[in-house]
Amino acid sequence: MAMEFLSGNPRDSLAASVLIPTRGRARLLERCLGALARQEGAGSFEVLVGLDGPDAESEAVTARFAARGVRCIPCARGGLMAVRERLVAEARGRLMISINDDVEPCAGFIAAHVEGHAEAERRTGGPAVIVGDSPWKVHSDDSLFDRLVRETSMIFFYDRMRGEQDRWRDWGFRHCWGLNFSAPLGLVREVGGFRGFTFAYGYEDIELGYRLAQRFGAPVLFRPAARAEHDHRYRPADVLAREFQLGRAAWLFAGAAPEFARAVFGREIRSADEVAYSEAYLAREESLAARLRGSFLKLAELPASLVGGQRIGGSDEVELLNLLYQQHLALKRWMWRAGLADAARGGTGEVRWPSG
Repeated sequence: MAMEFLSGNPRDSLAASVLIPTRGRARLLERCLGALARQEGAGSFEVLVGLDGPDAESEAVTARFAARGVRCIPCARGGLMAVRERLVAEARGRLMISINDDVEPCAGFIAAHVEGHAEAERRTGGPAVIVGDSPWKVHSDDSLFDRLVRETSMIFFYDRMRGEQDRWRDWGFRHCWGLNFSAPLGLVREVGGFRGFTFAYGYEDIELGYRLAQRFGAPVLFRPAARAEHDHRYRPADVLAREFQLGRAAWLFAGAAPEFARAVFGREIRSADEVAYSEAYLAREESLAARLRGSFLKLAELPASLVGGQRIGGSDEVELLNLLYQQHLALKRWMWRAGLADAARGGTGEVRWPSG
């Protein structure tokens, strides 16, 4: 029998609250909710879908699951970070499970999160943050760039986590990713929940993980059984724009949570010296960044089979993919610095591309 969604159960009977911010992706949201409706094995739970501004299609999709306890939470337009902040206030489960609307949870996904916390408590007597696995969806026209996203640390660090034999390794707050992690809801609220800057992108998840670690000593544990396939196809320009927005968000968090920012960046990124360095770096390295951008964009035009014939082959193949990734790190750093400098200047947030 499928696991029950919330249906009039008292607060303390809910195993978890699943929080999903969304905007304009009704098809993906429907697939996600359908997968959650088929969950088994962990008791009852609720699903909260937060709409980032008016979204008739997503609201209609959510309504089709209302009888199973899915709640639609309309929010003022302000970005997914602000929506996550609102959903924490509305949740009623013992655990908070944070996911994106573009993941498809596997069978037993919620049970794996719930058991991960129970197991950690039995072992340590304290709380933990559980991070599930979110492998990227493979498309029929798979490109070399898709492989770089999927098999290197281009976006996340799952490539480093999957081969680890010590299942009790604390991966640290930098691995607390909003697309698939869970934590005790009461403790999330006790440290203040997500920090929701309007129309900002990035760091709100790992900053929450940082506060949970500082306040309660909560380790970040990887549990691949809590698997949710991630259907988000990044293009090279998307990755670069993401780095720019991360630079802007870094400036915001360094102002609001300076201890967290120092822990992440190892320095005072709001200092006058750091801002001056960023401006000088952008001018000095712009020509290199422009050249790298050209080769970076072309990676999406090359077939995935150009490096080996398998998704992950021998060590030589993995090494080649990592070399391609490393080659473009200077470009990613340039885009991040551009975002930081834009925020420091009070800029509009329009992405700055290297030229020259």
